Amino acid sequence: MISRPLYILPCIVLAQLLGSSTWFAGNAILPILQQQWGLPDSAVAPLTNSVQFGFIVGALLFSVLALADRLSPRILFFICACGTAVFNLLIAFWADDLNQVLLLRFMGGMMLAGVYPVGMKIATGWYPEGLGVALGYLVGALSVGTSSAHFFSSFSFESWEPVIYLSSGCAILGGIIILLFVPDGPALHKGGALKLTDLWQAVRSKSLQASAGGYFGHMWELYAVWALLPYWLKAWEELSGSDINIPFWSFYIIAIGGLGCVAGGYASRFVGSRRVALWMLVISGSCCLLSPMIIDLSFELMLLFWSIWGIAVVTDSPQFSALSAQTAPKKVVGSALTMINAIGFTITIIAVQITAMLLEHLPVEWIMVLLFPGPVLGAISLIRLKRLVPAL
Repeated sequence: MISRPLYILPCIVLAQLLGSSTWFAGNAILPILQQQWGLPDSAVAPLTNSVQFGFIVGALLFSVLALADRLSPRILFFICACGTAVFNLLIAFWADDLNQVLLLRFMGGMMLAGVYPVGMKIATGWYPEGLGVALGYLVGALSVGTSSAHFFSSFSFESWEPVIYLSSGCAILGGIIILLFVPDGPALHKGGALKLTDLWQAVRSKSLQASAGGYFGHMWELYAVWALLPYWLKAWEELSGSDINIPFWSFYIIAIGGLGCVAGGYASRFVGSRRVALWMLVISGSCCLLSPMIIDLSFELMLLFWSIWGIAVVTDSPQFSALSAQTAPKKVVGSALTMINAIGFTITIIAVQITAMLLEHLPVEWIMVLLFPGPVLGAISLIRLKRLVPAL
């Protein structure tokens, strides 16, 4: 049993939350950019996917170079948190067209690969025996952090620059918290660089295939829902004749998933990660199908529906990380998780690109139905995992 100060986990969680605050900064300022630069609704796809693509490239690069092993993870976290803040700030100080914004969002996404995964590595150094609950807190923090730019945008600033300043400031503060208050944990594991032979061994594992299949189905839905959420709320607002603060409710719906991640982490202690993930896939898949019907309901019922969906759509994320760690061959866990995350985020790019293109042709509430196959295929994979590993 590792002896650790009580403040360690809160500091890691707070740093993760603050450090990921730039993730959806481009999405949060998009409505104003659309007015100023005449951008179409489909611009949400490149704005979202530039960060996703940067994250994939960064995660693979950091893994190949084994940066989290060559450097102290806390130092790497600090550098990358400050890096994503700098590239985010350059949107306000340098960019004057969409292409420049996309370049900076890509670079910021690369830096985020040194915040989210490295934050998890820091946590494993302190909580090797209670990682399931710790992952729930960390992914919950990521959920709240990614939504924070929508919260800043809800203050109805006259320009978009304050959203950039606030989200960048949060990222820098997150890096400082890790640097000053979270030393490397006593159980910190020094892994090796990414190896193709390790990846081949991981690919051949049937149980890991089943776990990864569930994660891939989950990722088909997750970021597309988050990206399209403001457009769905705008459609409800126009249909109902109401006037709601779309940025604030977007923040609320994404952020409430953080509570679900924490609750799911504790629930997994009693029922297991596989069951928690399966339940969430069933609920979120059902929400995909119900989306066209909910658009006609009152604000209270609409908000209840989205609160449920906001929780279900992300609560399974930490459980899939735990399942992949449990099912991967022990000596290739690091390489396997890197590969799975890279494929998963690639799937998000495809899903966001397809659904955003359809915004100009279909009502957004019907586009959400197209996300339903993800949870279905994910649930089927988890049922297969039960047959392969009855103990899960």
